[in-house]
Amino acid sequence: MKQRGRHRRRRRGRALRAFLAGTALALTGAATLISASQATDSEDPGALKPITSSERIASLRLQEQQVPEATLDRLASSMGRPVGVGAVLEEADHRLRAAADCPAEDRKALPVEPVATRAQCWSAADTRSWQPGAVTTSGDADDDGLWGQNRVILSGWSQNATASGHGLARVAFVDANDLDRLTYTWVLLTVPVDGGRDYRALDSDVSGMVWYQDKLLVTAADGLYAYDMNRVQRATVDSTAVGRVRGGWSAHGARFVLPAVGSYRPSGTGTEAPAGGLSLDRSTSPDSLVASERTSADGDGPALLWRYSFATDPARSGLLATDFADRADATQAYETKAADVRGVLSYRSDWYLSRASDAPDGHGTLWRQDADRAQATRCGSDDTQHCWSTRTPSLSYWEATGEVWSQSGRMLFSLPLTSIDRSLG
Repeated sequence: MKQRGRHRRRRRGRALRAFLAGTALALTGAATLISASQATDSEDPGALKPITSSERIASLRLQEQQVPEATLDRLASSMGRPVGVGAVLEEADHRLRAAADCPAEDRKALPVEPVATRAQCWSAADTRSWQPGAVTTSGDADDDGLWGQNRVILSGWSQNATASGHGLARVAFVDANDLDRLTYTWVLLTVPVDGGRDYRALDSDVSGMVWYQDKLLVTAADGLYAYDMNRVQRATVDSTAVGRVRGGWSAHGARFVLPAVGSYRPSGTGTEAPAGGLSLDRSTSPDSLVASERTSADGDGPALLWRYSFATDPARSGLLATDFADRADATQAYETKAADVRGVLSYRSDWYLSRASDAPDGHGTLWRQDADRAQATRCGSDDTQHCWSTRTPSLSYWEATGEVWSQSGRMLFSLPLTSIDRSLG
């Protein structure tokens, strides 16, 4: 996709902000359904601790491996000419429901404070046995918030091992041109095999995902996978199989397939845990990919937060900056005492971390940390910190509109970043 001038992007950004402001939906009724005092307040994680050890920074190094062009071309030759995001949106065959029409049990997953200004839900039938994961948007892809002429939301979902013994990962491509009527279709994430003669499913959950320029970066158990948004392929057989089948190509019921074009794996120089959360930070120069360590509530020691720079070479659009040996080094890293970190977001000098509740149905916390202190969103007469959604695996900042998008359970929601800052105590 050709890069456009910044003046044009800024004009579109102002127009989009005005559009969203005029159609904002206050979901104040959702907050009344939820009890904010469901658990003991979390221990204050305090200020972030910068990591200065070159050895620890080096342990976060990733090795880039690109799928050979010949492999991708062979797959495209067999499956048919790839299509773009616009073609996928044109065939959206599902629709999210407005918050008022969502089950009360689903709405309990929404934050108590700050209140979501937009919220819709996925149907139980379409997501049964699938676990919600990361969210990213065309606000990440391009700084005017549009991909071509479209506003788009991507929502990742994962399924544990199926009868074949392998897990699945899929992404809902959501047409967000009308934010009151979101429609979508499924695209299965895959990895080419046998030199492009076949593909397999991405056997991993999707806890982190960032769409930057024409690439989609996705977390996996063994690192990150890169996908080219201009290389979406059509499935031709509707079955539960994945890959080449008699009569064509199948994607476990999805209508489209996205084959990986590369991966980033730990270089072997250290033993740091893999990334669990991802987000884009446009406040750095160059833009950067933010990551958080995959942690658990009973884990020992602090969790890590770090970032990689994106490449500035147009020939490497959407990929991480690498050295002569195709290695991507972390440019900044911190320790946080926050446990069970799920979503991560960095903007300017602030880091926002969503943490899950200790109780299965309880509300989590949302912290803002910097080099000096930590603050949590607060709510209720007892000023509790447990105001955030139940389990939020992802935070995505749409800079053109000032909104943060996320999902919890079957609820997809957004709210202004400024409202998060106002609710901090």
